[in-house]
Amino acid sequence: MKAHQKMLVGIASGAVAGLVANVVAGGAPWLAFVVDNVASPVGQIFIRLLLMLVVPLLFSAIVVAVAELDLKQVGRLGARTLGYTVVLSSISVLIGLVLVNTLEPGAGLSDEARALAQGGMTIQAAAAPGASSFGAVLVSMVPTNPIKAAADGDFIGLIVFSLIFGMGVALTPSEPVQRLRESIQGLYDVMMKLIDGVLSLAPFGVAALLFAMTARLGFGIFVQLASYMGTVLLALGLHMFVVYSLSVRFLGGRSPIEFFRSSRLAIVTAFSTSSSSATLPTALKVAEEHLKLPRSVSRFVLTAGSAMNQNGTALFEGVTVLFLAQVYGVPLSLSDQALIMFICILAGIGTAGVPAGSIPVIAMILGMFKIPVEGLGLILGVDRFLDMCRTTLNVTGDLAAAVYVARGESADSPAEEGAVDPSAS
Repeated sequence: MKAHQKMLVGIASGAVAGLVANVVAGGAPWLAFVVDNVASPVGQIFIRLLLMLVVPLLFSAIVVAVAELDLKQVGRLGARTLGYTVVLSSISVLIGLVLVNTLEPGAGLSDEARALAQGGMTIQAAAAPGASSFGAVLVSMVPTNPIKAAADGDFIGLIVFSLIFGMGVALTPSEPVQRLRESIQGLYDVMMKLIDGVLSLAPFGVAALLFAMTARLGFGIFVQLASYMGTVLLALGLHMFVVYSLSVRFLGGRSPIEFFRSSRLAIVTAFSTSSSSATLPTALKVAEEHLKLPRSVSRFVLTAGSAMNQNGTALFEGVTVLFLAQVYGVPLSLSDQALIMFICILAGIGTAGVPAGSIPVIAMILGMFKIPVEGLGLILGVDRFLDMCRTTLNVTGDLAAAVYVARGESADSPAEEGAVDPSAS
């Protein structure tokens, strides 16, 4: 069986078994024993394995992504690409947060159901941000000791340090730094291999999490789940067909209809593979042969974008965190939501461009804001389809960024001559 087929079996078996148990033996002591001592521990182990890999994965992914920019050589192209990424990622996360607060897909559970949903997960939460003013938040973002920040669960500080460290690697062309860069790339490769191994256990972990959730809450939780999927798809659709159309038209000087028609091969490939990295060769072909973009510009922007320009992932992470906060009745102030938005933008730069690459980051954010991590069982149940959709948005965003950056660049410009050939990395 393929991975997604195994996941479907895990989803179906865990959900159906939990619903049947809830109907037949809801409130029975033996069911509570099975949920608390079998299903929940199995689900917790799966989540803990993901959380265990967050720090090294986040550090290595962000450093590798920023180092690939080679800012000293590409100058203008790197600055334009990075600026475009930050602005468009901010818009995507803002769209998601506005829709979640407006539609409230996670609201509606009774207080009794929320109390049941709180049970079972005993993972220690990461340190919550304690600063109240914007200036204090800015100061707290820069850690005095990055190792201590990672140990204390200060992931904002870890992300900022990783970004600065990656820029230092990109701007230092010495041989020892090249070896360091290769070592960090090796760490990233190891983390991705371990993530693949943990995700191979996902059918069992998801089945256990869904059984524990549905055995406690019954069928009502699926109403929230359907509302959540609708909210994510609406936000992705708005960003893809409204924001990208405006970007292509006014920033890239092209017809949006022509853009989407020319990009359809990359869009279909992204949807089917759920991987920005796996879609990169097809995206390069589309950019050069169909969109007629300068080769060096498209190679640089798409190579960097496959690791950094993750608009769909940033949007998904923000929507998911707020949705689970609503499900579990965890209040989040405007300052909390602004901080979540900022973290999602930064994390989108370092999230791995592979299937389910955003799950460890979401787990980290949930812990920071004291939102029960077991809610990931619900998300993992529908994540495969949503992953296909957000990857489509990510790849389309890379092509839209290439259209914007290529505007005004000539074939013999110095920036292009210094662009990085992805095959050389």
